[in-house]
Amino acid sequence: MWDFFETVRHRHSVRRYQSDRPVEGEKLHAILEMACAAPSAGDLQAYRIIVVSDVATRLALQGAANDQAFIAAAPVCLVFAADPARSAQKYGERGAKLYALQDTTIAAAYAQLAIVAAGMGSTWVGYFDEQQVAKVLELENGLTPLALLSLGYPAELPEATPRRRISEVVQYRE
Repeated sequence: MWDFFETVRHRHSVRRYQSDRPVEGEKLHAILEMACAAPSAGDLQAYRIIVVSDVATRLALQGAANDQAFIAAAPVCLVFAADPARSAQKYGERGAKLYALQDTTIAAAYAQLAIVAAGMGSTWVGYFDEQQVAKVLELENGLTPLALLSLGYPAELPEATPRRRISEVVQYRE
């Protein structure tokens, strides 16, 4: 098992997947456990995770996401939807408008790292028609899809993309 730093360094967006290799149920469960272990405001977990393995539904999600073909090509797509009402019960408007979004994206980030640790790859998709995704998945009223994660075994190992220097991103106030 890689350590955390190696896991983060090996996380790249994968857009080609092995079509003949499904995601094992045990690994998917472990990934979902790690997503649910993510910190959240008040430990409310103000989100839902929808697991989509059905080809027709993945194709519909692909259509809702500007026809990004890797969504349907991956054997699984995880949809992370915020539940603002759950957070608002405890934290009011700030909970609904901010904490639920943060909780959802943190859970998705944990899932993305767990996918790498499980020997697979993923791509985070944020460019999609929110209403169309909600309709495809028949989401409960009030749930807001924030991220799609395609996942599976990579058929390619993408090159690392350049990152800004730490000095361009980090500021120290001492």
